[in-house]
Amino acid sequence: MLTFTVTDLKQYTFCPRIVYYTYCLPLIRPMTYKMRAGIEAHDAAEGLERRRNLSAYGLQQGERRFDVPLVSERLGLSGKVDMVIRVLAGEGSVAEVIPVEYKHSPGRAGHHLFLQLTAYALMLEGEGEGVVRRGFLYFIPSRRTQEVAITPALRRDVVGQLRAMREMVEREAMPGPPRRRARCVTCEFRRFCNDV
Repeated sequence: MLTFTVTDLKQYTFCPRIVYYTYCLPLIRPMTYKMRAGIEAHDAAEGLERRRNLSAYGLQQGERRFDVPLVSERLGLSGKVDMVIRVLAGEGSVAEVIPVEYKHSPGRAGHHLFLQLTAYALMLEGEGEGVVRRGFLYFIPSRRTQEVAITPALRRDVVGQLRAMREMVEREAMPGPPRRRARCVTCEFRRFCNDV
């Protein structure tokens, strides 16, 4: 089975053509200024996060792990979640596991980001971490968090999107452009799309 990354899933939900170009034309991935800036901001945020308490997430205590690699053979998915918070119950048992993703954006959370967190939740559960009921997006510029409930509908959507991605890549069928063309303005693949 073809294994995708969680970033592929997020990109597919944002614009399916990004995944099409990545897998069907794999040697042409350009890097944009926005992508580089996001990587730099992520690294800086992680350094600050190591020194902060957990009050931004409404927690008094918890163990933090950073850049946690995850793999799910069942889903055909891999990725690296920015941070995982483990809230401990009595006698060292885990009461809650919470994935956290840093975002270098002003704080508008689209569905693609909810799916990204849900995918990490599913992989954490698959590794025996326990049921994940929520995750957080941390918006770097505003230093704001947004809690995201990991719902049954989001879980089903992750599985459905992965199925659609596999079908698209296996058939090498280029999808149509996104409905919201404003997304194309900063896209690294814009010059390959002749219809946007």
